[in-house]
Amino acid sequence: MFDIALYEPEIAPNTGNIIRLAANTGARLHLVRPLGFTLNDRNLARAGLDYHDRASLQLHEDWAACKTALAARRIWAFSTRGTQRYDRAGFAPGDVLLFGPETRGLPQALLDALPPAQRLRLPMRDGNRSLNLANAVAVAVYEAWRQQDFRDGS
Repeated sequence: MFDIALYEPEIAPNTGNIIRLAANTGARLHLVRPLGFTLNDRNLARAGLDYHDRASLQLHEDWAACKTALAARRIWAFSTRGTQRYDRAGFAPGDVLLFGPETRGLPQALLDALPPAQRLRLPMRDGNRSLNLANAVAVAVYEAWRQQDFRDGS
């Protein structure tokens, strides 16, 4: 399956929803500190319902630690500054889908460290700033999983 990496997520309910998404799709979730909430935040628990125990979750002290844990995996960074539409990427099991914090997105230096073809964007209407993080992750995970013919799903 895939790995979802949230770089410095800020809003507990978004992360809770993504925990639930990870549990339901078999994706592994990585949270990169600092977080904008604590892991015992009641809003995190509420949004994740009873899926916390069903999800694979790793916490990393910083981006360097996360990158080390993910070793030589291919990283797809999602950003409004992405250079390729997400549906034109060819996802493979083991790929990492990386998302930035809700209020500022991924740092430019992190994006610049990846090949332009691995900087993805989700289309939006002109004049709009961003999508909700949990919604963007869901769109990306389901597209990646669809490309695998929803293997291991029912």
